[in-house]
Amino acid sequence: MRNIPTTATRLLATAWLSTMMLLGGQAHAQDAAPATVVAIAARAPELSTFYKLVQQAGLGASLEGSGPVTVFAPTDDAFKAVPAATLDKLSKDPELLKSVLNYHVVLGALKVENINANSTLTTVNGAQIAASKAGDFVTVDEGLVTKANLVAGNGVVHVIDRVLMPAVKK
Repeated sequence: MRNIPTTATRLLATAWLSTMMLLGGQAHAQDAAPATVVAIAARAPELSTFYKLVQQAGLGASLEGSGPVTVFAPTDDAFKAVPAATLDKLSKDPELLKSVLNYHVVLGALKVENINANSTLTTVNGAQIAASKAGDFVTVDEGLVTKANLVAGNGVVHVIDRVLMPAVKK
């Protein structure tokens, strides 16, 4: 006697196959780069202060744009090292906060492999920062890159151990 699939068997097989394809697609989607540099900051526990300040300054939308941008994102520990009076001043002055955060952003997707021994980068706030590379060590101004090349759909994030402060205009 031939085993002829019933309608229920075919439906069950179709449902199983669809589920496997969906789960396979989700596994690949999780491996894909986050859509934006902001998404990287949101997902990284060590960047929670940076993410919160980006939102507070209203820079989330601009950093979620098509880019590409490179973000040198300070860790939570880097923000803890900033004097309390400075953080208080930043929290009370939205334009100053935007300026400081934009000092951490450079137009274009710049991976550490493309940073020369001594480079000068122009930040989104218009100031210049010094970037240098010696072997595997990359610094930006006084900050050391501790995690490099976190790639997003609209750029790249490098985690740094220091909050970069632009020069005070006189």
